[in-house]
Amino acid sequence: MKTTRSYVLLLLLLVVLCSGLAANVDCWYMGWPGNHESSFNPLEVMIGEGQKLFAGSFYREADVYYHSGYYPTIFDNQEAFKTAHMAEDTGAVASHNQGDEAGFMGPPLDFFDAFNRYFIPNRHTHLDEGGPTDDLSKSGEVREILPWLKISSDLDPENVQTYVVTAYWLRTRMGKVAEGEQVLREGLRYNPNNPQLLYELGRVYFENYHDLRRARNIWEAALGSWEQQMAGKPDSVKFSFDNKFIVEQLQTHLALLEETAGNFSAAIAHLEQAKLVSPAPDRLQKQIDELKQKLAAPANVPAAAPH
Repeated sequence: MKTTRSYVLLLLLLVVLCSGLAANVDCWYMGWPGNHESSFNPLEVMIGEGQKLFAGSFYREADVYYHSGYYPTIFDNQEAFKTAHMAEDTGAVASHNQGDEAGFMGPPLDFFDAFNRYFIPNRHTHLDEGGPTDDLSKSGEVREILPWLKISSDLDPENVQTYVVTAYWLRTRMGKVAEGEQVLREGLRYNPNNPQLLYELGRVYFENYHDLRRARNIWEAALGSWEQQMAGKPDSVKFSFDNKFIVEQLQTHLALLEETAGNFSAAIAHLEQAKLVSPAPDRLQKQIDELKQKLAAPANVPAAAPH
């Protein structure tokens, strides 16, 4: 009897310990970044934060396709490829590239190296410009980069450049404006109020939908979001190269919008703000002077009707 009671007590103790362990593991699991309850991406569950490394690889592969394979390896000079050209060409991403983008391979090391280059991509081209054939009718082949960008955004939804690049090429080369807008709105779900995404979304409404009111509201919201994010940040962060770039783009596009709407005073005010962060203030001053001339010009008086 005593032995049976001991077994029962031991069994109850094991049940209590297992229940406590299960509760503890459950709490840990719910807070784990790879928890599939908060993300239904199986890759995220398996590799966690490491998926960002894979996302970067797919993003880079998209740029390799954009260049039709003419791309530097880890052994080549990458100074001219610090910013992906497929992103740089959107006009929405600040470029950190410098140097010779066509000469990253350097001169041939020997006869065999020179001979080998006849069998690999050896000319700098972009798909949206026709690629290696320079045939502009084939510029739509830029769609080849979209699957890689899709995978990259799924793996790292916090990389806003992926959404910007995808949306830009969808609307400008594929003619899929609605799909491009949807991509940007998906990016905003993961990166709420991001100024770069809002800037590109404003371009959709300004350039494609020609909705000045919506574009103005979006760009002004982007500036407000930027100011809120930069509140309390040191000047080294607030006025970094990337931050100054997005502010200049927002202010100059708002100026263009106001000029289009005939609001020359508002356009001048935005250009004055853009001058504060622009690397080329003289160019903006020239635009300001031209707008001031328009503002000072007398209103056109209709000619009198002939008797």
